[in-house]
Amino acid sequence: MFCIFIFFLFLMYAGTELKVSRPCSCNSKNKSNRNRSPMELHQIFESRRVFETRLLQLFLCCLLTLEVRGRTQRSTTSTVPSVVNIGTLLTVDSIIGKVSMPAISAAVDDVNSDPTILGRTKLRVSMQDTNCSGFLGTIEALQLLEKDMVAIIGPQSSVVAHVITHVANELHVPLLSFAATDPTLSALQYPYFLRTTHSDLFQMQAIVDFIDFNGWREVIAIFVDNDYGRNGISALDDALAKKRSKISYKAAFPPGASRNVIHDLLVTVIMMESRVYVVHVNPDSGLTVFSVANTLQMMGTGYVWIATDWLSSVLDSSEPMNLEKINLSGVVALRHHTPDSDLKRSFLSRWSSLQHKGNASLSLNSYALYAYDSVWLIAHALDEFLNEGGNISFSSDPRLHDANGSTMHLTMLRSFDGGQVLLQKLMTINFTGLTGQIQYDSDRNLIHPAYDIINIGGTGSHISIGYWSNYSGLSVVVPEVLYTKPPNTSSSSQQLNDIVWPGGTTKRPRGWVFPDNGKPLRIGVPYRVSYKEFVSKDKGALGVKGFCIDVFEAAVSLLQYSVPHTYILYGNGSRNPDYNELVEMVYQNDFDAAVGDITIVTNRTRIVDFTQPFIESGLVIVAPVRQTKSTAWAFLKPFTVEMWCTTGAFFLFVGIVVWILEHRSNSEFRGPPRQQFITVFWFSFSTMFFAHRENTVSTLGRLVLIIWLFVVLIISSSYTASLTSILTVEQLTSQIEGIDSLISSNEPIGYQDGSFARKYMIEELNIPESRLKNLRDPKEYVDALLRGPKGGGVAAIVDELPYVQIFLSNTNCRFRIVGQEFTKSGWGFCRWLKDKLVAIQFTNSWKFSEAMCY
Repeated sequence: MFCIFIFFLFLMYAGTELKVSRPCSCNSKNKSNRNRSPMELHQIFESRRVFETRLLQLFLCCLLTLEVRGRTQRSTTSTVPSVVNIGTLLTVDSIIGKVSMPAISAAVDDVNSDPTILGRTKLRVSMQDTNCSGFLGTIEALQLLEKDMVAIIGPQSSVVAHVITHVANELHVPLLSFAATDPTLSALQYPYFLRTTHSDLFQMQAIVDFIDFNGWREVIAIFVDNDYGRNGISALDDALAKKRSKISYKAAFPPGASRNVIHDLLVTVIMMESRVYVVHVNPDSGLTVFSVANTLQMMGTGYVWIATDWLSSVLDSSEPMNLEKINLSGVVALRHHTPDSDLKRSFLSRWSSLQHKGNASLSLNSYALYAYDSVWLIAHALDEFLNEGGNISFSSDPRLHDANGSTMHLTMLRSFDGGQVLLQKLMTINFTGLTGQIQYDSDRNLIHPAYDIINIGGTGSHISIGYWSNYSGLSVVVPEVLYTKPPNTSSSSQQLNDIVWPGGTTKRPRGWVFPDNGKPLRIGVPYRVSYKEFVSKDKGALGVKGFCIDVFEAAVSLLQYSVPHTYILYGNGSRNPDYNELVEMVYQNDFDAAVGDITIVTNRTRIVDFTQPFIESGLVIVAPVRQTKSTAWAFLKPFTVEMWCTTGAFFLFVGIVVWILEHRSNSEFRGPPRQQFITVFWFSFSTMFFAHRENTVSTLGRLVLIIWLFVVLIISSSYTASLTSILTVEQLTSQIEGIDSLISSNEPIGYQDGSFARKYMIEELNIPESRLKNLRDPKEYVDALLRGPKGGGVAAIVDELPYVQIFLSNTNCRFRIVGQEFTKSGWGFCRWLKDKLVAIQFTNSWKFSEAMCY
């Protein structure tokens, strides 16, 4: 049709030219060409020239139309390519690599055979071996990118990923890694890196929740010293700090370490205090750690071994007979949780067929499932990319050029023009794969990270003891069920099934021991010269004795193992030591701990750890008393003379009033004047003992009598109480009645040598230092109190309640406590505060709180 259209245009142009030249032809019938004028010949030639020019223009227009149409057809064809290249970077000779290659091949076959995705476009995969080397991995990746790859599955190693991602960022080629779990591979630094598995950030949080669930506070990390190992353990350390726990020792060994190197490392580890080990190594060298640990007898009772997901990958892909020589009994490991589904079961059955045909050499593990889903993720993203008019094209980077004599062919590396769009498609894809729902959150992490927690038996067999998810923590219910309920991560909801620990015991290990070759604890003891009942020097085996020493030894005896320790006296023996200096020496690590009558006060808790108080204490005031002697006239002391006179006058007055009201109508108040006078006296004083015999008949008389009897009751009660107090209670000889009167007075105050009471009274109560007097022992207490302020002594002594109780028990009631206890504290044992950022708590080597409760 197009050719006919061109021919028609040609006839139109020809017809036009014929019309222009026809008049000349008509005139030629009457004239010959020889007789034509020059003007006529010029018109003929001009018409031919115009005709030829227009014919040439028409020909060029046809050529241009055909070229545009051809280009349009080629452009339309290029938007739907027949083949799209994707690459794969694996460590072929590794466990993960051996299971990932068949899984990726199976996924590519499934995508290419599915007519509902990518249409007529097929995926073509190219695999390269990185040998788990950053250098070789870079070379292999560059060779792979020379083939115009739209995406790369891998790299498998986190070490290689740190290098390759820089190249991928420049060439705009997305990297989809199903095994690089290093948490530092972030989207901010590496925008074209996309993880198709879960980051170790979640795995370490699962381990921390498991450690916290069992009550351990310190662990030892055993890891391979590369990006994968270091950064994973760093994430573990950060997560432990949030739970007020820590890594007590980091045992790192180089990649590819020999058995001897690992042996020397574990010999160092076994000398440490903690018995909780977290093993974060590569799958291909991890079993060597357990093999060496078994030879060192580190797989017995009391040990705790926690392995990251590398161990479950080895177990899932290895035959049980290959693990018989390695004792893994009691080890707890994590494994990526993949929901059970028909799709997964179908692929497991297909994998068995691949193994039977020899296309797969190892059993399936979780990394193979993530590798399979990575291919489908690319396929879904490419399908949307092409359906929306995306074009698979590449552009040369002007910054890349080959140097003179270079054979690197840098100009072969071209940027993927649609890389940014394809990356956005990858992050928005949502589908269900073998590993569950594939969808990314705002941080470019797969949603619903979860792990199976497995307990390994002696032959490598394992059972699930629970699950962990960032949605609900530890649980015995599969995460898929919990996702339908409100999140609950409270400590009461955390559950796991029973665990068989190393050594075959089901009893939870303590998690720490005192090292056999460790130095004994250096325990500082105050060398007191007073109140030796609490702590003092002794000639026995311990070298010290006293109540505080007995409490400490009783606490140590409750432990299931020995804690070597030695007591070191602090002080010169001539006066009590300064307890603040003793605590400072613990802080300076001159002593590992201090045991004695050490008061727990605020400034000391800032620099050292304290146990729970094992005895209550507080500051009280002691003042002298005088004991009154009883005499025959002691019964008159409750009332003063004025009170006695007033009381007697009221007795007579009431008797007269009653007589006035009763004698007219009551015969008992009548008679001769002498008899009436005696009746008034008798009636008045007999009411004191409620022994009056006369009856009152008038209303007013009875009212007066009732009121008077109530008054008599009050007077007699007050008299009895006052007389009892005088005869039994000792009286103070000073005006000090409590802390308020002590502060307001100007009299001297005594305090015990070495006590914190001096600093407390100066800084907290604002008592001038000139009023304070240092007293060394109970004898000086007695002397100072008896002499009093006027004799060069003190008006009162401020000391702690336990000391005062012993002092009063030996002074024959000559002194007593006045007022209320005005501070509340207690005595405790202190130890070095290793981490000032962590609140005061007991580490596992100090379990004295079990014995400090009274």
